[in-house]
Amino acid sequence: MRKVAATFSKPLLCQSKLLCFSLLYLLSALFSAAYFTFSATRCIFRSSPFDPIQSPLFSYPSSYGEHKHSIPTTRSSCNSPLYFSDYFDVFDEIQHILANSTSLGLPPALRYKQGNTDSFGGNFNIQKRLSYFDYSDGEIEIPCGFFKHFPISTFDRISMEKCDGVVVVSAVFNDHDKIRQPRHLGSKTLDHVCFFMFVDDATLNRLHYQNLISKKSNSYKIGAWRIVKVSVENLYQNAAMNGVIPKYLVHRLFPNTKYSIWVDAKLQLVVDPLFLIHSLVAKENVDISISKHPFFVHTMEEAMATARWKKWWDVNGLKIQMETYCENGLQPWNSNKLYPTDVPDSALILRKHGLATNLFSCLMFNELEAFNPRDQLAFAYVRDKMKPKPKLNMFEVEVFEQVAVEYRHNLKFGGAGVGGPKLKRAAATSDLFVNGTCGKCEGYLLSMWRESHD
Repeated sequence: MRKVAATFSKPLLCQSKLLCFSLLYLLSALFSAAYFTFSATRCIFRSSPFDPIQSPLFSYPSSYGEHKHSIPTTRSSCNSPLYFSDYFDVFDEIQHILANSTSLGLPPALRYKQGNTDSFGGNFNIQKRLSYFDYSDGEIEIPCGFFKHFPISTFDRISMEKCDGVVVVSAVFNDHDKIRQPRHLGSKTLDHVCFFMFVDDATLNRLHYQNLISKKSNSYKIGAWRIVKVSVENLYQNAAMNGVIPKYLVHRLFPNTKYSIWVDAKLQLVVDPLFLIHSLVAKENVDISISKHPFFVHTMEEAMATARWKKWWDVNGLKIQMETYCENGLQPWNSNKLYPTDVPDSALILRKHGLATNLFSCLMFNELEAFNPRDQLAFAYVRDKMKPKPKLNMFEVEVFEQVAVEYRHNLKFGGAGVGGPKLKRAAATSDLFVNGTCGKCEGYLLSMWRESHD
């Protein structure tokens, strides 16, 4: 019987190389589309999916509730994605920048006014504060806090001075927030980035009660965070104003640091700080990087919302602040300004420390002490009036929402909380300008409304 030889032919799909490559491309495209559709970080793209991510840094007791009451984001799409390079490339580049800045010597430094006063910041009047906005000749001494001793331990102070690269700073006063660990840190980050959390006795007592620290210890650490106790009795009566000290005087608390990231305690970082410094500051070649406000572009819009929603208890003080700024040159935002908005979301601030950045921080602190800790109200006034100006990157809100998770503050019952001292409120309306009395801001308001309707 004749044997029939078996023959095998290629599958029809593989007979055409073009068809094979087309199918491969289609499958890859579908996979990428599915990934970016369902990914929680649609606004962030990394060049490598193999970045060395560390495991969770700390396990909290369930009673602490560090992940309760997160605020969901509302944006379902991303028009300005943030691209990250490979982790080790970013790490090497940041180290190179830091080494070069050290080898080139210290940049020109501000000269700070010294003295002893009843107020930590000196409490200067408007004429005095205005005289420090122009630092063109570099001869004047700038008031920048520390007219009182900042009450921390010598051990903590030495540790802060040793931080000479990148520092991440936050603060919780009056037990107003939870301490949350940064997520997705690379394998070398904790060895080269400092994390400092400033707290007062009220917060420290709560951490001790939750068995997160022992008050018998000389130093405190929770996960990535080095906890620094601040004795606030001789600082400010308002807890939020005490938080302004590490927020805006970070360059004085960490005099040898080259870059800093301020993170409001209501936020949890979910992106490695080296990625943020690299993408939002170094690659953009800017001094300060900060998010736009999600709703407002005019300072007066934020001031009116602050009064109406009682974000600050002294409405008459807000009106005086705005009239002071209007009288001294504050203008509403318009397309001729160098910046896309006058109102930031200042919960996350990235800074390259230098003369212009440090001057901005000092001037901001002086305004906040003079009026209130609502820093969005002083932001455009200081930014537009100061010389020399820092180079500023105001990035999109959608990026902010993807690099950090926002949580609600701790609930407080039966007290003034972090907002303000227990003072009798005026019986006035919560509206900033009532009965058509726009005062010294009439020109500002007319220009703002005209701009809004053009």
